[in-house]
Amino acid sequence: MSRFVLLKVLLGPLLKLLLRPRVEGLANVPGNGPVILAGNHLTFIDSVILPLVCDRQVFFIGKDEYVKGRSLKGRVMAWFFTAVGMIPVDRDGARGGVAALMTGRRVLERGDVFGIYPEGTRSPDGRLYRGRTGIARLTLMTGAPVVPFAMIGTDRVQPGGKGLPRVGRGRRITVRFGQPLDFSRYEGMDRDRYVLRAVTDEVMTEVMRLSGQEYVDMYATKARAA
Repeated sequence: MSRFVLLKVLLGPLLKLLLRPRVEGLANVPGNGPVILAGNHLTFIDSVILPLVCDRQVFFIGKDEYVKGRSLKGRVMAWFFTAVGMIPVDRDGARGGVAALMTGRRVLERGDVFGIYPEGTRSPDGRLYRGRTGIARLTLMTGAPVVPFAMIGTDRVQPGGKGLPRVGRGRRITVRFGQPLDFSRYEGMDRDRYVLRAVTDEVMTEVMRLSGQEYVDMYATKARAA
């Protein structure tokens, strides 16, 4: 039994009992072959809930600091995050973005599911921000379809992205998956910045439709720094 399956067996029923997530459109995620899941990012637990509600294991990029702890707590965290599908990458510096992109490409080329938040970071205020074009590069380089998804209500369960999740009335979570998006019409154009922006904006438009969030045409990192 893999660590991921073990985690789903142990945490799946507990997740359903405490958070009662409503999952819509899961049939839109292909049962086999490479696929990119692209969605909004409201709080830390998004990356825990997404893998646990999917039938297939979802791999995603995470900060390597999550798996560097040498204490007992650190080792438990490392086991947990890698079990849910996190691939630790040093995203700081000029080479961080390239490393993340190449990691995603390897996941897709072996036929697995890669999860990505095109905003690049958690939303600072619950609105949906401009997507970065890494998502477009991945789909055009690999030919993998993009399934947009929306996390709804996770920011009420874990406000600010810190602390234990809060359960109770008014804190119901919904994970909503949209129809797969095929960008094969742009094959061979993964270096055209206008095409990359058009693909990314199309993905973000679908995420906005699924989530019902207000859209802000600026990067979330810039909004955080303001």
